[in-house]
Amino acid sequence: MSKEKIFWTKVDEAPYLATFSLLPAVEKFLQSAGISVEIKDISVAGRILANFPEYLKENQRVSDDLAELAELVKLPDTNVIKLPNISASVPQLVAAIKELQNKGYNVPDYPEDPKTEEEKKIKDIYSKVLGSAVNPVLREGNNIRAISKSVKESAKKFPDSMGLPLKPWSKDSKTHVVHMSGGDFYEHEKSIVADKPKKVKIEFVDNSGNSKVLKEVSLQEGEVFDGTFMDVEALQKFFGDEINKTNQEGILWSLHLKATMMKVSDPVMFGFAVKEYYKDVFKKYEQTFKEIGVNPNNGIADVYQKIKKLPEEKQKEIEADIQEVYKKNPSLFMVDSDKGITNLHMPNLVIIDASLPTIVRDGGKAWGPDGKLSDVKVVIPDRCYATMYKEIIEDCKKNGQFDRTTMGSVTNIGLMAMKAEEYGSHDKTFMAPQNGTFKLIDENNQVLMEHNVKQGDIWRGCQVKDAAVKNWVQIAVEQARLTKTSTVFWLDENRAHDAQLIKKVNKYLKDYDTNGLDIRILKPQEAMRFTVEKVRKGENAIAVTGNVLRDYLTDLFPILEVGTSAKVLSIIPLLAGGRVSEAGAGGSAPKHVEQFIEQGHLRWDSTAEFTAITTALRFFEEKYQDKKAKILADTSENALTKLLENKQWPGRKPGELDNRGQHYYFVKYWAESLSSQSEDKDLQAQFLKISKKLTENESKIIEEFKSAAGKPANINGYYFPDEDKVTLEMRPSKTFNSIIDSI
Repeated sequence: MSKEKIFWTKVDEAPYLATFSLLPAVEKFLQSAGISVEIKDISVAGRILANFPEYLKENQRVSDDLAELAELVKLPDTNVIKLPNISASVPQLVAAIKELQNKGYNVPDYPEDPKTEEEKKIKDIYSKVLGSAVNPVLREGNNIRAISKSVKESAKKFPDSMGLPLKPWSKDSKTHVVHMSGGDFYEHEKSIVADKPKKVKIEFVDNSGNSKVLKEVSLQEGEVFDGTFMDVEALQKFFGDEINKTNQEGILWSLHLKATMMKVSDPVMFGFAVKEYYKDVFKKYEQTFKEIGVNPNNGIADVYQKIKKLPEEKQKEIEADIQEVYKKNPSLFMVDSDKGITNLHMPNLVIIDASLPTIVRDGGKAWGPDGKLSDVKVVIPDRCYATMYKEIIEDCKKNGQFDRTTMGSVTNIGLMAMKAEEYGSHDKTFMAPQNGTFKLIDENNQVLMEHNVKQGDIWRGCQVKDAAVKNWVQIAVEQARLTKTSTVFWLDENRAHDAQLIKKVNKYLKDYDTNGLDIRILKPQEAMRFTVEKVRKGENAIAVTGNVLRDYLTDLFPILEVGTSAKVLSIIPLLAGGRVSEAGAGGSAPKHVEQFIEQGHLRWDSTAEFTAITTALRFFEEKYQDKKAKILADTSENALTKLLENKQWPGRKPGELDNRGQHYYFVKYWAESLSSQSEDKDLQAQFLKISKKLTENESKIIEEFKSAAGKPANINGYYFPDEDKVTLEMRPSKTFNSIIDSI
């Protein structure tokens, strides 16, 4: 493979649209240094098509780009720019399938309740597309997520312009976090470390002694394996108790899970909340719902969808009873107050890593059905991660809002290589078919762990390879030494999994000279307290965390610091020697797409893509001493700094600068910086003319962008748009296009 190639991922929603505007210019700039770009399709639609070639016509079949990337990230020269993609929930998957079918792609329906062997096979194939199907495959390394200096300085200079401003907290705020006190994953977790390479099997044994092997797993020497379960009876009681308490407290009720990433366990937990909140409806219509196939795991939206099969009079009766529930129960946190879409509408609408930071940002408030911000009960069932959110909310009630102009910055070093921890648990998560025991058994039939469960309980197994932990510790020490910053491993000795990691961390720290470094191990709640104290004093901190906390913290602190996690810089030094540069951590912005389709205005901010371009170029500079790549990296960094200094990021309304205009200014400043440098005369000469044309035609180009906004954008699709139409909508300036095409 040529060393001078960047793999650029084709994804979904807003970053997908933005690619049509940005990538043509990026390709031209990189060509000037002999660097090529190859697109790899990891979108939901692309993954569906790749997995069902036998259902498609010859000219409809596509390559399995995700599988190809899975092999590429194990090679030493691979350089990937990975944009945010959808972690598809079942409703999103079904919508994508329907769109493809409507366009003549004969992919099979998703069999939610498979009856035949063929349906079971189809469902198994679709499981590769559901949830976080992409990230565990690409993340063959641990990662460093940080806010770039230019973005941080811009937020200090323009604190209320970088995303939504931080709102004041009241010391009388009733907002608080609640979690289970028993029966959760935290309580039941058991953990072992493989003393040698071995094969183990996960087996379920019912109370009559009948056994079934559910999964066989190969463990490497030193690998950690955890097993745990959620007692769903305790979970439902917890939901019921907290709903009743919230009625007395007079605040909103909200549930925060990660049903996209935790695609097997969390939708089921979500479903228990739906059944408990709407229990009068589910009890009254139990038989009817069974007949029409209502699945509470898909939210109350599934009820509204499935009752369309019933006579109109019956539909109205059920809808009226749902409205009665809202009169009896506490008001729900709303996703869209105007449209009546609640927290419990669908499992993918409220995602914990995005929802909690906005509550902290907004002074402990959440949107209610009246369209107003109110105090809220934050329900996070499992204690593994709830306590750190409880800590920051209590801190804000005591100390008030953060200050973007003075607060320090939190860098994260996340343990995620080789499908580490819960985010690699999907294929080892099972619902107990009846009362019985889950067992982990080795080749010698020795039982390594077991859990007695009741029917419906959620059991899951997780793995962490020793090489991943060793590399995680190495990166932590390197960053601690490089930055002279307090570095904290967020680990709880009372949690079985963390106790194993603590032993490994203490062992591998001995391999390094840590004199003069502040490296400590704290429970997540204590680590949050320590970090928040540092940040409030204007000091920086490094959070060294597992995979889930990596995900949560790299939304939380960036939203507080710079208004969005979409501007986070994420570098994954691959274990094989390559690099993945991840653009942003805040999802793919479906509301931005909705606005673009309705109003022709895309407010997606490509700052993270700009930083990813820089880090991808740095890889060539560092690995191959590529001087042209270095100059392109330096000048792209200069371009972003100037863009931020001039506040040239997308506005929220048509008529303001949007994503396409932001791309113009980035390209303009990049060309300007290349034309003013003198290290490479060829690059300077090449971009002198381009810079001049871009500057001279600025007003004309911006006017062409503005004339394209304010009216619906016709792209003929959502998950699988007409790309010719997308190109027309995202490249509306003929003047800009002709300048770029001339490079």
